[in-house]
This record gives sequence, structure tokens and C-alpha cells, in this order.
Amino acid sequence: MLKEWQPTCSKEALRIRAQVLADIRSFFLVRDVLEVETPLLGHGCGTDPQLDFFTTEYGCSPEEDRLFLQTSPEFAMKRLLASGSGSIYQICKAFRNGESGRFHNPEFTLLEWYRLGFTLSELMDEIEELLTILFKGHKHLCYPQRFSYEDIFLRHTGLNPLRFSYTDYCDYALRVGTPDAVTLCGYDHNLWLDFIFSHHIQSLLGQNAICMIYGYPASQSSLARINRRNSEIVDRVEVFINGIELGNGYYELTDAQEQSARFDREITCRQERKLPTVVKDKHLIAALEEGLPECSGMAIGLDRLLMLLTSNEKIDDVLNFPLSRA
Repeated sequence: MLKEWQPTCSKEALRIRAQVLADIRSFFLVRDVLEVETPLLGHGCGTDPQLDFFTTEYGCSPEEDRLFLQTSPEFAMKRLLASGSGSIYQICKAFRNGESGRFHNPEFTLLEWYRLGFTLSELMDEIEELLTILFKGHKHLCYPQRFSYEDIFLRHTGLNPLRFSYTDYCDYALRVGTPDAVTLCGYDHNLWLDFIFSHHIQSLLGQNAICMIYGYPASQSSLARINRRNSEIVDRVEVFINGIELGNGYYELTDAQEQSARFDREITCRQERKLPTVVKDKHLIAALEEGLPECSGMAIGLDRLLMLLTSNEKIDDVLNFPLSRA
């Protein structure tokens, strides 16, 4: 039995983590993508109502301020892109409050990268290429899969995710045995989409394969660009293997005015739900006003990736010291 001071992961998991980090750095080195570091503490933060944040008080007389631990390095990395850094990547810690369980630790390791001039399709090609390299020698994966959000939703539920019908969604919830969704989601289309996708679709995605879902409803992303051919969807992609969500990517929004308006709508939503107060990141808006180059970006949770590589069932089994032993 492990003692409290000991790590919860095996020596083999430690070795595989080190190899994954080395392989990632090698992958981006040959593609001339620059490794960067950005602050984990910031004066602003994201506004997503689905996320909660860690805060801390900074005191160095006479200055005092409330700071946020970042849920991702995205905003600071976009400031680097706007300053002319070129394509960049980062491996860092990220923090999300209130998240704990089989797939969650409030402190986790994130790989995030941005590719100048890449379309979402080109980004998806690179995601497949990276994951295929990382899984080589550990597991054989079947041929990669790509589905639009609308197609996969219709296939598994018979519901149109782009057209909300309260009656149809309620009937579906009752038919599949989740009547609580009616009270939980009410007339909120986004809550319905999140509930149905997480409870009835996600576990079916990427069985022994890299599965990418793209073209999310326009209401489902605060940082992706609206698709230029179909204003009902955004250029967003998520990647799954064996039903586990590994990452989220966008063809990035570059319009400062639109981004600021989206943040304001999310802040209003947080206020209506009585969620903790957040501070809009004014530095990101200023960087967008200066000019963010056309780019696509992706973030992948490396701890979940390691769970798949090592065939572990819990995130604690691939962490040295999860929160319970931190």
C-alpha cells in the first residue's frame, strides 16, 4: 500500500510522460514552431460560464491586486502572435477550480499550439500526425475519423443541434431515460446540447481511433470564428479517443470588437447564474485591435493522453502527486 508521501503514478508512467514531452518537442522543432512560456498568474482571465477560476491576492506594499491562475495560456499566447512571434507552442500547467474526478485534477498539464496561416482542416491534419506519432509503440489506432457535429448529433439522437425544439428535445430525454434533463436544461439550447452530447454521444466516439468532431453550433464557442459559408456553425474541432475528450481547437477569431462583445455576453450569463466575478482580459482585446494574424490553434490535455497511452482508468494514476497528495 502506498504511503501518503509517495507518488500515485508508476515509474513506467513517469518514463512515458518524459518520452511524450520529448516527442512533442521534437515534432514541433522540425516544423519550426517556437516553444514559448507565458505567465500562469494574470490580472485577467477567461469569461466562459462553464469554467471556474482560482484567485489569489498579490500584496507588495503599496500595491495590492487580485490575480487569476490561468485556465489555459491562450490569451497570452495570442498576444505573442500579435507581436510577431510566428507559430508557437507551449507545454504548461493550467488550473480549473471545482474540477476533480476520474478525468480531472484542478492542476493539469496542457499542450497548446498556434499555426499561422493554417485552416481548420490543416490543423486537423497536424493533430492526427502528432497523435499518431505519440501512440506509435504504445497502441495501434484504427484509421482516423472526422464527423461534423451536426451529422454525429443527428446520427445518434435524431435531433437537429442547429434547430432547437423544446418538445423534440424533451421527448428524446424521456425516451432514453434521462427525464432530469427537462428540469436541468429547460429552454436553454446550449445546456441541452452539452447534456445530450456528454451523456449520449461522447462515449461512442473514437473507439480505438482518433476521432475529430468539427463545425460546432455557433453558440458553442466564444473564441472560434463563425464559419464563412454557414453562419450557424463555428470553425471549432474537438478530438476524442475511446470516448475521452483530449482537446479543443479553433480557427481563431481575430475581430477585437466581436471578441469583446462575446466576453460581455458571457459575463452577463455568469451574473445571471450567480457565478464568481471575472475580469475581462483587456490585454487580449488590445492585441486583437493591433492585429492577430490568421491562425488556427489547439489545446490537448496531456494527462488524459497519458491515461490512454498507459491504459490507466484514473488521472491520478499518471500524476506524481494529484490534489489529494499535493
